[in-house]
Amino acid sequence: MANPIDNVMDRLMGLHPRLIDLSLDRLMVLLGKLGSPEQHLPPIVHVAGTNGKGSTCAFVRAIGEAAGMRVHVYTSPHLVRFNERIRLAGALVSDDVLLSALEEVERVNAQAPITVFEVTTAVAFLLFARVPADLCVLEVGLGGRFDATNVTPPPVATAITSISMDHRELLGDSLPVIAFEKAGIMKPGVPVAIGTQPADVLAVLMARAAEVGAPVMLREREWEVAASVTGMRYGDRRGTLTLPPPGLPGAFQMDNAGIAIAALRATSLPIPVEAIAAGIAGAEWPARMQHLHGRLAGLLPADWELWLDGGHNPGAGVVLAEHLRGWADRPVHLVVGMKQAKDSAEFLRPLLPLASTLWAVREAEQYSALPVEAIVAASGGVARPGPTVVEALRAIPRDAGPARVLICGSLYLAGEILKLDAGGG
Repeated sequence: MANPIDNVMDRLMGLHPRLIDLSLDRLMVLLGKLGSPEQHLPPIVHVAGTNGKGSTCAFVRAIGEAAGMRVHVYTSPHLVRFNERIRLAGALVSDDVLLSALEEVERVNAQAPITVFEVTTAVAFLLFARVPADLCVLEVGLGGRFDATNVTPPPVATAITSISMDHRELLGDSLPVIAFEKAGIMKPGVPVAIGTQPADVLAVLMARAAEVGAPVMLREREWEVAASVTGMRYGDRRGTLTLPPPGLPGAFQMDNAGIAIAALRATSLPIPVEAIAAGIAGAEWPARMQHLHGRLAGLLPADWELWLDGGHNPGAGVVLAEHLRGWADRPVHLVVGMKQAKDSAEFLRPLLPLASTLWAVREAEQYSALPVEAIVAASGGVARPGPTVVEALRAIPRDAGPARVLICGSLYLAGEILKLDAGGG
């Protein structure tokens, strides 16, 4: 039986505008008909970037909740269920509430051309305005300047995570151009927390911040973060915090955690040090270096490890390669499935020297999946056809003792993997 939520989404897909329009006019018209719910949200932390947006949102949420706040969160894409995109005051939106809001927005939109992301953003704002909360965390969907989330009153803080090449067909084909789009979330007088960035990206971000009058909280200038014997150490003008290791694994997550802390400490929100420590340690975010223990892991020897990461662009490839260097104690096998239009060769380039074997896969239900042959070609012929994840896991050589397997390349693949590992699919 078809899911009623899927039925609404299918109808909305049919309303996608035929002409590309990078303005926010359609959404503003729809929100106006809904009573302008975007004007009635709790204090907002707005997060943009290429890699690390979702993780930074997870850290902000976890810190806020550890401080006793009710936190709304809007992120994308979802991995298994659409409900994952909208968290109402600490809990994922229920099917009934989500369906009712979708149908209400669909009815008010009255068949006008609209994108699905614009509709779902309107749904999130509608629900956020109706349910009391103390903090609202918004993740940019694409870019920033013309993103559907960029229509609210000024947030209490913005954050920009690592920027690299991605969505060049929509955002531009150079890092400075993409950085300018991401910087579109900056607002006059609103502090912006910025993590580690390439020099040309940082130049654009700093120039835009100066132009709009946004106070900058820059890593290694206003704040710093580093690994410590017991976890991580964060410091800013208010002092040094000795914190546990981030709940999300990977050295790169310290940058995301630092951005989250810097953004929150730049606001007047009541965030005690104890809440920062608890939130950093307790943050959870699926498919970000997630250790799997279910059905798929059961296909491997008992002393092997199976990991999942949604990284999919060149910047993520560099970050994952750095993480793999820390796995030098045992062989690493990569299982890669990617989305069409992604720069698969650049994603794979830093990973190839670190993989004992590389397997190209495409799951039947994986949205807009790149053909296995294209992944093999992007690897220079190094990758072997899976052609599915299950077949690849069964084919990986077992003759070198304990090993690790990392499945990566696409958040859409990650969603299918989570279903399979739970025993579905």
